[in-house]
Amino acid sequence: MPRPTIIAHRGASGYEYENSRAAFRRAVMLDADGVELDVHATRDGVIVVHHDADVPGFGPIALLSAAEVGRVRLPNGEPLPLLDEVLALVGQLDVWVEIKHLPAAFDGALLQALDRGPAPMRYAVHSFDHRIIRRLGEARPRLPRGVLLTAHLDDPVAALRSVGATTLWQEWQLVDDELVRRVRQSGARIIAWTVNEIGDLERLVRLGVDGLCSNYPDRIRVALAARDMSPARA
Repeated sequence: MPRPTIIAHRGASGYEYENSRAAFRRAVMLDADGVELDVHATRDGVIVVHHDADVPGFGPIALLSAAEVGRVRLPNGEPLPLLDEVLALVGQLDVWVEIKHLPAAFDGALLQALDRGPAPMRYAVHSFDHRIIRRLGEARPRLPRGVLLTAHLDDPVAALRSVGATTLWQEWQLVDDELVRRVRQSGARIIAWTVNEIGDLERLVRLGVDGLCSNYPDRIRVALAARDMSPARA
């Protein structure tokens, strides 16, 4: 069984402030295969890495200019990172970009930021707003795309196909053998998020998911080691 991809959720956010440069640096140090991050666009089309739509003390990112965003400081004292900066920082790692909100007028700004990164072929996008995924696919058919789910769907494969996505990001508690089998048989991939406990990671490794997204990417390696040492693999 292939090894699942090790993905650092908002960087190694169990150790450093989420979506910060420090969190992404720590993910690199912990030898993650890639990072997951969240993006919003400023009112002038700069792509910012941040989970929430609002920045405390400044307001909605969508109403801020790039210059105003530049004055923001995270709780760890670092500036609010731009997507360009994070892509440069993680180098050749895979990057999964979760799009929180993106007006269609700024689709090009996102795609250009991905094109400028050091490893464009290693980037993918996903979102709870499946309409954005369809839209980006129409603009860039070869861009790897995924959809996020927090519920059991009767036909998750149809949800993927309806927007041209090839990766299902499923909340980890809802991942079971049937879901993994159906997604894999369709030729798509399944990533479980956000999994932090060793026992849960070990269960999902045994189910055969394609990727695991965790605040503690080093714990995924512990779970993989436990699988490799199990009597069934001896």
